[in-house]
Order: sequence, then structure tokens, then C-alpha cells
Amino acid sequence: MTTAVADARKISETNAASIQERVESAINAMITSLPDANEISADQRRGILTRYTAVLEGNFIYWMTGAYLAVKSEAARAIILENLHQEVRDCHPGMLRRFAIAARAVPTDLDAMAVYEELTKVRLFIGRLSGVPIVVMMAFFEGFIQKFMEFLAELAAGQVSVEREYTDVHGVCDIAHTAGLFRALAEEMTISPTEPATNLFEGVDLLSALIHRIVDGPLSV
Repeated sequence: MTTAVADARKISETNAASIQERVESAINAMITSLPDANEISADQRRGILTRYTAVLEGNFIYWMTGAYLAVKSEAARAIILENLHQEVRDCHPGMLRRFAIAARAVPTDLDAMAVYEELTKVRLFIGRLSGVPIVVMMAFFEGFIQKFMEFLAELAAGQVSVEREYTDVHGVCDIAHTAGLFRALAEEMTISPTEPATNLFEGVDLLSALIHRIVDGPLSV
């Protein structure tokens, strides 16, 4: 490794650590803002579960595939590919569908429409295939999901469901996924640095808005 490459890697690792700190702060703020699962109505409880399922079941693999296509670093690709391999091999969409069925929270067309605007913005963001910002977004989401699982399990319990495979698996595996994505971020920033004007947290902001829509429900007309 040349001195120039070593210096570039050190700078990237420092920048990635700074980004990680900000992302973790955003995750904690989002978790803190969640309502008490025991103090919301049955309709609110079911709505959160259905909207979450409507978003995650058909989109997470698409988002992670977008990250794989966008990054240029082979090390980052390897990390993301392992994540995708696990999602497909273990059929995580099927796992989520079983969770939703057991909680009597299968999404309807109304649930899909409730999140349509915010979800579309995230999809279009992914479609730009900008590697570093997408990896930042996915690291945020994996970190959030890991902490969100306890809340989701409480909602399911309120629906008299004992199906916990989805929440148990993601409460554990997403810890490693989050750490891996931050390593991927440092690798990608070394190989493919962004322009100074790039908003590295655009995806985080868009995904935060989508999560709020999942939790808060449709806008009142």
C-alpha cells in the first residue's frame, strides 16, 4: 500500500466514523420519538404493522440491490452481497409475511397508499445509484431496524401474536449488518470520494420521513 493510498484510507475511516456518529444520533432520536406500544389504540397498532410490512416486504432487497449496483469498491460490494445473500437465502420477505399474518396485519391497498409518496421518494433516490449516500442510508436503516424490533414485537403481542421469528432474527443479525455497512462506507469513500457539495444524509432524511409516515399513518385530508 502506497503512502497516498494509506493516507486516503485514514481520511476515509475518520470521515466514516464522523458519519456513523451522526447516523447513530439520528437512530436514537427516531427510537425515542416512538409512541408507547401499550398506550396506542388497536387501529394505530395494526396500522403501524401493516404500513411497515407494505414498505419492507417488497422494497428492502431492492434498496440493498441498489447499494450493490452503486458502489465501486470491491470490498463494499462483498459486504453488501453477503447481506443480500442472507436476505434471499433465508427468505426474509416470507418471514415478514408470516409475522404480519400472525399479527392480523396483512397490508391492504389503503396501507400501500398511505406510504406511497414517501416511499416513492426513497425509490427515486436509490435509482440515482450514488454509492456513498446510499450506503449511509442503508447503514442508518439497518441500525434503526435492529432497535425497532422490540417495539414491533410489542405491537404484535398487542395483536395476540406469538410469532417472533422475524423480530428475533433482525434484532440480532442487523447488528452485524450495520457494522458491516459502516466498514463498506469507509471502503467506498476511499475508492470513490464524493463531491464536496454532496448531501451525504439525503437518504437518511428521506427514509426518516418514510418511517414517520409508517408510525404516524396517513395525512389527514
